[in-house]
Amino acid sequence: MSLSPLFIQSLEKGLLVLEAFAQHESMNLQEMSRTVGISTSSAQRVAYTLEQLGYITRQAGSKRYRLGIKAMSLGYSYLAKERLFRSAHAILHRLHQECGESVNFSVPDGGDMVFVMRLHTFKHVPIYMPIGARIPITASASGRAVLASLPADEAGRLLEHTPIVRHTPRTTMDVNRVRQIIDTAREEGFAYADEEFFAGDVNVAAAVLNEDHYPVAAVNISVPKPRWDVARARHELGPMVVRAARAISAG
Repeated sequence: MSLSPLFIQSLEKGLLVLEAFAQHESMNLQEMSRTVGISTSSAQRVAYTLEQLGYITRQAGSKRYRLGIKAMSLGYSYLAKERLFRSAHAILHRLHQECGESVNFSVPDGGDMVFVMRLHTFKHVPIYMPIGARIPITASASGRAVLASLPADEAGRLLEHTPIVRHTPRTTMDVNRVRQIIDTAREEGFAYADEEFFAGDVNVAAAVLNEDHYPVAAVNISVPKPRWDVARARHELGPMVVRAARAISAG
């Protein structure tokens, strides 16, 4: 595919290196080169530029680089300025007080859901999922809620092009079974997942829609086994996430 003359390839290389740190705590130049698919000399120029700008730092006494604190500003600006997140903030806090459990807010990005807000419970030590963490759209209640709210043909295409990976013994690997779960979510107005990404984690979620009734986010409540089972979570927490998602959508 030919690129537009407006496309800046050097900028692309720099952004790809920054994105690569999502999968690596630290990298040397050779690892940057292999991960991103650029020459070592290009990796050296990119690393030097990003280091001078403060987006990556070199570990003392080492040739390895890691993200710098300035890299947080890129995500912070997105979270601070996005109207959807500001309107969701108060509603998520009310939901957290109502259910007393961990409440999450995530947005779809291709085959993943990306966490952008989290409110933890004090009833147990929650699973560590920092802001920006990704979870597969097929193995999460949030992702299934979004899929259930998409036009059927678009949801079908996304399922066809999203690999299903086993994360726990309970991960649903059969795409037809995933479709059935999504159909149920479409009927009930919310989705669920039972220990499909993390062992011991049950979650329910409902999609947040924009003015065109298109899913742009999802509200999720995560609860632990054995304190909760799926039937109880669907019965008690399902209506809560539906109300919260509708309130955010209306805002």
